[in-house]
Amino acid sequence: MEKKAILHRMVMSSHTCPYGLKSLYLLKKYGYQVEDNHLNTREETDAFKEKYQVETTPQTFINGERIGGYTELKKHFGYSVLEKGDTTYKPVTAIFSVAALLSIAVGFLTNWSLGYIMIIPHFISISMVLLALMKLRDVEGFSTMFLNYDVLAKKWVPYGYIYPYAELTAGLLMFAGVFAQISIPIALFIGGIGAWSVYKAVYIEKRELKCACVGGDTNVPLGFVSLTENLMMLGMAIWMLVMIAV
Repeated sequence: MEKKAILHRMVMSSHTCPYGLKSLYLLKKYGYQVEDNHLNTREETDAFKEKYQVETTPQTFINGERIGGYTELKKHFGYSVLEKGDTTYKPVTAIFSVAALLSIAVGFLTNWSLGYIMIIPHFISISMVLLALMKLRDVEGFSTMFLNYDVLAKKWVPYGYIYPYAELTAGLLMFAGVFAQISIPIALFIGGIGAWSVYKAVYIEKRELKCACVGGDTNVPLGFVSLTENLMMLGMAIWMLVMIAV
């Protein structure tokens, strides 16, 4: 039996709705013959919204039933959809995965002349740089979320603005293997305060907060991930101290 769907989407001279294109692709992917109706002007779009009492386009209809926009269409086909406010570990997973791949790539680039043991230090330092980059996208947003749990930032607000730059500096110097006298104290300081702040907020005070580790616009839960970030910095700094002593 042939599957049919009706799609209404904006296709104007100056703008083609990206969600309309995604909806069209999704319908064709699942074998639907699509009646693709274009809304060519703002007036046509507004008239369509008023007629069907909807606030957005595109809109998909299957077997006479209005499915809704792109998000609703994904749900219709069984995709999990992250709702606004839902917590997710995806940003952190992506950062740590890329950091691991980059650390392995560095090994190949250097023909493993530094040894396989350097994969872990490179992974940690690259993770620090990537996490700092996420914070630097919106330092204001990060510092605001950071104030919810960091013990030093609560006492001295500028620390929330300094933290991303300190993490970036320590990560870059550790990756390059230079100026250990600068990177080690920074990592020990911010890592130690950060670890205690997270432990205090989550495991002692039992507070449910969002983590600022990947910036102030994400919904990563505060807890194990942020604690791991800080413990990695501490571990890296301690490892470097041991290597210098040896």
